[in-house]
Amino acid sequence: MNPSAYTRNARYNLALSFTAQGHDIELPVILLRGANPGRTLVVTAGVHGDEYEGVRAILELTAELDPAAMSGDLLCIPVCNPPAFWNVSRSSPLDDGNLARVFPGNPEGSPTEAIAWHIDQHILAHADFYIDLHSAGVRCLMPTMVGYESGDARAEAAAGIFGAPVIWAHDTIARGRTVSAARARGIPWLYTEARGAGRIHPDDLAVYRNGVHRLLQHLSILPGAPPQSIPEHYLYGDGNIDDSITTSRKGFLIPEVDLLDTVTKGQTLGTLRGLHGEILETFTAPRNGVVALIHICPLINSGDPLFLVTGIREQ
Repeated sequence: MNPSAYTRNARYNLALSFTAQGHDIELPVILLRGANPGRTLVVTAGVHGDEYEGVRAILELTAELDPAAMSGDLLCIPVCNPPAFWNVSRSSPLDDGNLARVFPGNPEGSPTEAIAWHIDQHILAHADFYIDLHSAGVRCLMPTMVGYESGDARAEAAAGIFGAPVIWAHDTIARGRTVSAARARGIPWLYTEARGAGRIHPDDLAVYRNGVHRLLQHLSILPGAPPQSIPEHYLYGDGNIDDSITTSRKGFLIPEVDLLDTVTKGQTLGTLRGLHGEILETFTAPRNGVVALIHICPLINSGDPLFLVTGIREQ
């Protein structure tokens, strides 16, 4: 899929269709080609099927933008993982694959690996800048934030204008992510998180919509200068939720901290209770830092991410 094959000053509703291990898959693609040439912003959402803020932000923003006012292109996939989306699940029901762990994918692999490959080859390959809109899903709680790779001045500048109340700089980028695929191509990137819970908070939707609009201005795809935002929190450290505190038990979680609380190493974060109220396990902070994730659904199964503590970036 090559945006340059389409006439300028128009909107296109397209589909990226393929078959993977007998499963027919179709990814919705929205392309807005500006009246004048310029850079291309790629925006994706729905990499996990239970994250909805980014989906709505893309649908609303692309419906409102006028290609005649644009110099460049906006290329979007509002739902990257249709099998998981229609199943209301983080991972795919076709192969139990986590799309955010298999990039750059494999065209001959599982359905999830094939989706990753097609996104990387046919969508990411055209980006001058990339943003992936995530949120905490139906079971966890995360701050409304924008994340970038520490040391990338291009991404840091974009994060500063996005307008999220929390900016999180990452010193390491785990393999298999959409953003690690962009990184491998030399494409500057951002990603977002928000409170999730299977609902779309109007404040989070506003941050996402305004943030993408500001990026379009930052890239000179839209006219005007985006305002510089002043975040409430600067975080620093690995944002890999796979490194969260977990448990091998089932139980009922009672947190003793709130999101973005500052904690000290060894401080109690919460307890896992049995159905008679007995404490099955106590969870403590592994380091000094800030609480960046809480498993807000109290029902806990083995392996669930419960708490993530990250560092504070000094300004």
